[in-house]
Amino acid sequence: QVRLVESGGGSAQAGGSLRLSCAASAVTYSDACMAWFRQAPVKEREGVASIYGGSGSTDYTDAVKGRFTISGDGDKNTIYLLMNGLVPEDTGIYYCAATRGLPGYLCGLQHGFGYWGQGTQVTVSS
Repeated sequence: QVRLVESGGGSAQAGGSLRLSCAASAVTYSDACMAWFRQAPVKEREGVASIYGGSGSTDYTDAVKGRFTISGDGDKNTIYLLMNGLVPEDTGIYYCAATRGLPGYLCGLQHGFGYWGQGTQVTVSS
């Protein structure tokens, strides 16, 4: 059974940093498309960043390019989201997502994901 467990959320001041982790079970990082999504209050969920473990290729939404970095560790079957230069608009619940059996060139934020974590709260104050 696939399980995704997020950690690392919390509060930060604007300009600060946080690092999120997502530990996956029953998903092999090297052949999975994994991603981070977020949902702010009264807003729709949006994709933040994705990574294909096999190649390390990444995709980011424009709002976080240059500030956030997604990475993964195949030995730990874990992905990370390093968030620098945080702004209040980054506040929301951050979800880890994964899908299997997807060719690497199709991995990206526009693709559907079949597995989701419970989410971790990120709050950025000005």
